[in-house]
Amino acid sequence: MMQSLSAGTLAGLGSFRCESCGSVLALDAADTLPPCPTCGGENFVRASLFTDRVMARRPGPEPSDAEERRGLLEAVSDRLGDAGRYLVYSEGGEAKVVPLAREWTRIGRSLAADVRFDDPTVSRRHALIVRQADGVRVLDDRSLNGVFVNGERVEWRVLADGDEIVVGRYRLHYVEVGVQGASAGSTLDAPAAADAGA
Repeated sequence: MMQSLSAGTLAGLGSFRCESCGSVLALDAADTLPPCPTCGGENFVRASLFTDRVMARRPGPEPSDAEERRGLLEAVSDRLGDAGRYLVYSEGGEAKVVPLAREWTRIGRSLAADVRFDDPTVSRRHALIVRQADGVRVLDDRSLNGVFVNGERVEWRVLADGDEIVVGRYRLHYVEVGVQGASAGSTLDAPAAADAGA
């Protein structure tokens, strides 16, 4: 039988599974076990690929309150003036805006991530936002805790304005400003078309 560890324990490097809901946390050597971000549970065992215990698939986090989202977007409305696609989230009580200007935006705990969360609930390489002519997608980049869109765990999903993406304990909102709904990809192609005509 594996030793049970509790929240607050300096557990060391590795992955730990919540005994209540099966959520997995990845820790660095100096991290202590936080309460489970999914259920608040405080008892963990080391996660193993070889365990014979089958964990029930846990439901994803509930989408956040619409009023909370509205307040967050109002706080950053002055930074969303230009037409485009953005990720908006709150960290440490501060609203953050990330323009999705490049083809790939990496989300994770790694120093190489474009959107970095230094938190044990986030994998080093957690998710990718991919911006292409036919739309914007989020992909799970082999994370331990999964990627959720509007409360549903996904491997990948085409994003629509207003979608909520959950990565670990962080909630990010996908926002489109001045993007035509019927032809979402057309605005991405506009600069290329302008260059071609020059």
